[in-house]
Order: sequence, then structure tokens, then C-alpha cells
Amino acid sequence: VEEQTDLWTVAHSILRRITDTKSKIFAAAKINQSCGKCASNKNCPCYITTIGSCGSARPQEGKQVGVAPKERTRTQEENRAAMPGSQRVNPIRAVENDDGSELAEILRRRLLKGSHITDGRSPCVAGSDGGNVVTIVVLGASGDLAKKKIYPVLWKLWKKRYISSSSVIVGYARSKLEHSELVERISPYIKATDDEQEQKQDFLDNCLYFAGAYDEKTAFSKLNEFLQEREQHKCHEQPNRLFYLALPPSVFMPVTENIRHTCWAPAPASNRMIVEKPFGKDSASSAALSDHLGKLYQEKELYRIDHYLGKEMVQNLMVIRFANILLSPLWNRDNISCVQITFKENFGTQGRGGYFDEFGIVRDILQNHLLQVLSIIAMEKPCSTDADDIRDEKVKVLKSIPELKLEDCVFGQYVANPTEGVEESSMGYRDDPGVPDDSKTPTFCTCVLKINNERWDGVPFIMRAGKALNERKAEIRIQFKDVPGNIFEETPVRNELVVRIQPDEAMWMKLMNKRPGLSFDASPTFLDLSYNERYRTAVMPDAYERLILEAIQGDQLHFVRSDELEQAWRIFTPMLHKVDNKENEVRGRVGSSSYVSVPGLVDAWVCCCCTRLTKWRTPFVGVFDRMHVRLCSWSFACVS
Repeated sequence: VEEQTDLWTVAHSILRRITDTKSKIFAAAKINQSCGKCASNKNCPCYITTIGSCGSARPQEGKQVGVAPKERTRTQEENRAAMPGSQRVNPIRAVENDDGSELAEILRRRLLKGSHITDGRSPCVAGSDGGNVVTIVVLGASGDLAKKKIYPVLWKLWKKRYISSSSVIVGYARSKLEHSELVERISPYIKATDDEQEQKQDFLDNCLYFAGAYDEKTAFSKLNEFLQEREQHKCHEQPNRLFYLALPPSVFMPVTENIRHTCWAPAPASNRMIVEKPFGKDSASSAALSDHLGKLYQEKELYRIDHYLGKEMVQNLMVIRFANILLSPLWNRDNISCVQITFKENFGTQGRGGYFDEFGIVRDILQNHLLQVLSIIAMEKPCSTDADDIRDEKVKVLKSIPELKLEDCVFGQYVANPTEGVEESSMGYRDDPGVPDDSKTPTFCTCVLKINNERWDGVPFIMRAGKALNERKAEIRIQFKDVPGNIFEETPVRNELVVRIQPDEAMWMKLMNKRPGLSFDASPTFLDLSYNERYRTAVMPDAYERLILEAIQGDQLHFVRSDELEQAWRIFTPMLHKVDNKENEVRGRVGSSSYVSVPGLVDAWVCCCCTRLTKWRTPFVGVFDRMHVRLCSWSFACVS
């Protein structure tokens, strides 16, 4: 619906022109009114198919837009007087409202009715309030991910009416919880204003819970009976179901098998499954999971979620690249020196050390989030914005990346460095409960990937990710080459295109500019697009909010396909096996006061902290201080 802004504008313009008679204006804006014959007579002049829970004609629940009938059993005034107070609309005021809110609501509901899908099955139909009618099952409902992320996102979609109040939301887990206990767990994370308290309570009342084992088919059969009962209670003529697997990988296989055999709604209903990472630990485990899911489900029914693909600036990369002719001729090895993709967190594992120690920073961040960003930056232009066309191009890029070698990586692990005012700085990684005292699991990694194709041959793609660093930031920095034949006294600073993913979404270009005044000196400056300045009134939806809505509507564009996953693991698995076998040396623990020796990766190094590029004419082998980088204190800090 958000993509239909232009349609809304056109529709508003057309409707505002209908000012010749009040009767036409009234017909364009009235809601839930009928001449009394519509329900049985499709030839009635005011009959238009309206929004019902199954897409059938329900004039009493939808809206009528058309020419007023010639014969009426009641006058317009009598009809309006008989309507419930919440449904009465002043037709003149509704159309003449400057912000077009009433008309926008009508259009929003009509557009939601036609939510497009890509899986070839029937769409999620719209309810009487205009939202998608769907049955959502959250598996792992008692876990942290569900209470901190999934339920809050469902609430946002609920209050914005992207999910209809006729929908069914059921949590499933092994814990024996009552409905009141589930509500008590999730309520602190459901944020609502004073005006939204009634709507919040309605949402919480609709968040049901069903306890059962993950490996017992009978438990899922009972869950299916429970779902059918609730769907019948909500008058779902077509049960469209969405299963969200917020579960540990150890139970993926039994759960997915039980769902397919007991809870999958028969055609023509639509069924979709959202699968959370990790998608395995290496190529073999990922392939086993993919083979298992492939025997049970079609690819169009699976939605492997990577929340980075739902972030505003990651989605904006497609537009930046392919909607601006200014950048198209520059986007290649002839003009770009290197591409840096950085992920930094200013906190540690925060009690999740047991889980993190099993996977490490590479599996947690680089192999999925940052590699997805890299593939969008480097891919060729797709022939359309269709989900498979775009994912085909991403797979081509990933196939062009050789396997990552251990010598192309630098690892680090943070330790305690008590700092006044920073409570967590007193706890190092190995101090976290669940982390072995001799753990070599990296919490920081820098690696260099190369793409062997015509566009990117010789351009290093430097990916960095780390915990307990000096700030929270995720950004893309594309650095261009030096200007040939410099005519100025000082060497011009390289041009850069920077895309800030989080926080404070922004994009800026570093350029050389004449310093104001009488001199003729050049100095660097920025062309800055900060979203909080340019789009002050825009509301940035949460990444999960975008992706869950897209899954409800059947759009797979921002989800990971199985062959993408296969190529991602191919790149990282050999290096990860060596790390798992303790063949890697943790090259510097944050908190160390000494310089750390490391072999060089490329002849262009980038500071972990400030992303300053330092060039070396010969391959560098030395110590970190020659790179202007030192591993010290709570963060990786830039000495220079």
C-alpha cells in the first residue's frame, strides 16, 4: 500500500473534482450504506462488491461507492440516523478535508483488498476493517525473540490495520502458560499511547496461546483443531496461515515436518512459513536443512528472514544504483578503489554468551547480514523488480566470490576494561556466563572478499563486524580512486559515497570543493542527505514490520532463497572450519595495552574505528601502530 502513493494522489485529485452536486460527493464518501436491495440484487445501481472475510459481496460490512439509487426504502437522512455512531460520516466535510484523510482511508482499504502475491496462491483477503485476514502461529512464543520483537511488530501491524481484527494470532511453545501469563510477558514490549489503550487491549485479548511439544505429531494435530475452531469463530471461510519459526535450530526438522502433515491448510488456502536464522552452521548442515524443507515445502512457501533486508537504507540501495544515471558509469573497478561494509555494536553479548560462543561473529553477522548487503551493492541490473529476477542476480555475484581464506581475516575478542559510567565495560567476553574460560570464539572479524567478474575484478570488499566497540553503527563506504593528473598543491581527498544503515539513516557524498575566500585551495566537504532532516514527518517502520507484512502478502523479494544460502555457506565454510578447529589466532583482545602483530591482507588497510584508509606501496607486514590502529581499552581505537 505504501507503494501506491501516486495512485492515492491521482485518486484524491479526481475525487476533489466531483463538486458539481452534493449527491455525487455523498456517494463518493459514504460508508456502510445500502439502499436495502444490494444484498440480494447485483443489478442494483448502488451495488459494488465490497470487502468481506472471504472476498464475497458483503454490502453491510463494506463500503458503497457509486451513483445513488433511484428508489429508496429510506431517505439518506434516515439511513445515516440508523447507522452506529462510529460509522456516521459527514460526506461534505469528509471530502473537503484538506488532508484527505477520509478518502485516504477508503483508498487504503480498497488497495489492501488487492494485496499482490508471488506464490501463485489465493491472497490474504481483507476484513471489514481493511486489514489482511490471516492466521498467524508464532512457534517459540515463550522465547525472547517472540516477546521482544515478533509480538511488538504484530501489534504495530494490528494498530495500523494491516492485520485485520478478524485475524487469529496463536503462540505455541512447550512452556505451560495461561493466556494471562503470555500477556504479562509481552505487555511491557507493546508500546501504546493513551489513545491506543483500548486497541492494545483488543490486540492482547486476541493473542492466544497453545502449549505442546515440538516433536509430537499429536500435539500439532490438537493445535490444528484449535486453529480451525478459532478460524470458524472468526468466520474465516478460507484459512490463510502464516507460521513463524522463532525456534532453536535443534527443533527445526521435527517442527516443520509436523506442521506440514497436520497444520497445513488445504488448497485454495495460502500457507507460508517464516524461518529465522541460523540456517545451519556450515555448508553441510545448511544443505541438510534445505533438503529437509525441500521435501516438505515448495520454495514459494518458504520465507527465510534476514532482517537486514528489511532495513530502509538496504532496500534503498536498489534505487540508488539503478535509478540514478549519475552513478551507473562509475559503479565498476575503473572508478572504485574499495568497498567497506561495517557493523559495530557498543555492547557485548549481554548474557547470550552461551549461544554466541557456538556461532561467533562470522556466522552471526558476516555470513548473512553483511554478505546480503554486499550482493546488492555488487549485483548486475536485474531485468525487473520481480523477486526471482533480483535474487537471480544476487546469486550470480555470490558465485563469483572465491572461498574465503583464513589469511584473509583478522580476528579479535574483547576483554574487560572498567570505564567510569560504562557498566558493561567491567565484563569481558569470557566473563559472560556460558562462555568457556579458554574460548577463542572471535567477537570481531575483518575479512576481505574479492569478486572475480568483469565489473569488480581487483576491487577489495572489506567487511568488518564486532561487538563491544566504541559505537553502534552500520554503514557502507564506497571509496573512489584518486584523481589522475592532480593540478592542486595538496592531494585531493578521495571521493566517497557513504550510506548509513543505522542509526540515523543517512547518505552523503564526500567531494572536493574550493575553500571559501580569496584562496584557491581545495578542501573536502559533504553533500548530506540525513533522513531525520529531509524526511522529518516520515515514520520508519521496523525491519521486521516490513518483512512480516511482505510475508503476509506473499512478496518474497526481501527473503533469502535456497541457492543464495548455498553460495553464502560455500564462501565461508572452509575458513569457519579452521576457526572451529582453533587454527585461528585471536590476534588481539580488546583491552590489550600492547601492539599486536598481524600479517597484511591487502595493500590498502582501513582503520577499524574511523575507517581512515592508509595506503602502502608494498604488501604490508608489520604491527598495528603502522596502520594507525591499536587494540586498546573498551573499543578498537584510532591512535592517530
